[in-house]
Amino acid sequence: MNRDFRRLWLGETTSAFGSSVTSVAFPLIAAVTLHADTFVVGLLAAVAWVPWLLIGLPAGAWIDRLPRRAVMLTCDAAQALLYLSIPIAQFFNVLTIAQLVTVAALTGVASVFFTVAYRTYLPALVDKADLVPANARMQAGQSAAQVLGPGASGLIAQFLGVVTGLLLDAVSFVVSAVCLLSIRTREPRAAHTERTPLRTQIADGLRFVAGDRILLPFTIYGAVSNLALMGYQAIESVFLLREVGADPALIGGLFMVGSVGGLVGSILAARIAARIGNARAVLLCQLCAVTFGLLLPLTGPGVGLLFFAIGSFVLVAGIVAANVIFSGWRQGYCPPHLLGRVSASSAVLSTSMMALGGLLGGALGSVVGTRTTMWVMVALLALSAGILLASPIRGQRDFPSADAHLPQPRHELGRTVDRDDRAEVQVVQAVGADHQAGVR
Repeated sequence: MNRDFRRLWLGETTSAFGSSVTSVAFPLIAAVTLHADTFVVGLLAAVAWVPWLLIGLPAGAWIDRLPRRAVMLTCDAAQALLYLSIPIAQFFNVLTIAQLVTVAALTGVASVFFTVAYRTYLPALVDKADLVPANARMQAGQSAAQVLGPGASGLIAQFLGVVTGLLLDAVSFVVSAVCLLSIRTREPRAAHTERTPLRTQIADGLRFVAGDRILLPFTIYGAVSNLALMGYQAIESVFLLREVGADPALIGGLFMVGSVGGLVGSILAARIAARIGNARAVLLCQLCAVTFGLLLPLTGPGVGLLFFAIGSFVLVAGIVAANVIFSGWRQGYCPPHLLGRVSASSAVLSTSMMALGGLLGGALGSVVGTRTTMWVMVALLALSAGILLASPIRGQRDFPSADAHLPQPRHELGRTVDRDDRAEVQVVQAVGADHQAGVR
């Protein structure tokens, strides 16, 4: 891979380390430092994803007009300042749940713009043939960082206080911004779409996703599975802390095992796809993931911790591997001029369900207990695999290529584009939410 890709990789790996520290520290700050109940912890997880529902679609259209790197730099700076505000508030003994909710919401806004921009920026740095390996390397770096992050967060919380970990996250965003500034590749200019109404541009992305026989079922699956994933992730720290009796250091260690699974999944993704085909690989990885997820609610003290370790290892490995393969294919499948809007259209439905999942997990945890809630969510996750089994990829070895879009008309910038027209503009070119959905 080229120098600029390595700079992007370094920045995002460092940021992933800081974010993985925060993924453990944030709910512990609420539960341990501020003595919040289960519903409030779930609310914090949900608030971070509400911006996808509110601004996800227009963000995709805006990103297609703006320079991606400038957007990413702005988001890095904003998130660094927001996370830094929490240890400052704690130092002056004025930290409140309201501030945590505000920071979660505002960093969620920044994350929407960063994620959409990132997904459309990577294809500007690497060739089409390198998209899957590039996604795999990016995910491998993030997974490696997430191996160390939860353990580091647990140790920091145990010995230095749970709020201290957010200082690391603030610094990691600064490192990400410095790496972005060092990239020399000039990204292609955004299409001149200023005269096209925003609602028309949004409709173009929605229409592309809704009319595609592969993207549509995967978007629906992403929505249901993300609801289930965030439903249990929102309360798993509380579950391990209060139901299982684990201390913060042990909780960080258990999350670290799941991150090791993500690292393994990212390393093996390209090999699995090459051996059995990318469509079969995605289906196999997702089915393995949701099956082993059923082990999580069986977790107990002592030897019972193995259920969580094994379940989370395979769950994260399968989801990460599937996301690497699918993201690499989607980047080469979608038209470049629509990529931001297509990414946002898919993400709005699937990612906004994380907000509902966080609220649902917190509410159920308060009413029926965290273990029962864990069972409800992993059962829903397992059932969601039926959406993929009913989709066109069942029985297929590979996903279709970029010139195999359905021959139905689609509107783009005020005109109708049929299959032959679209074949002329197919070039290349998105990273999906992994199991650590609440991280970035």
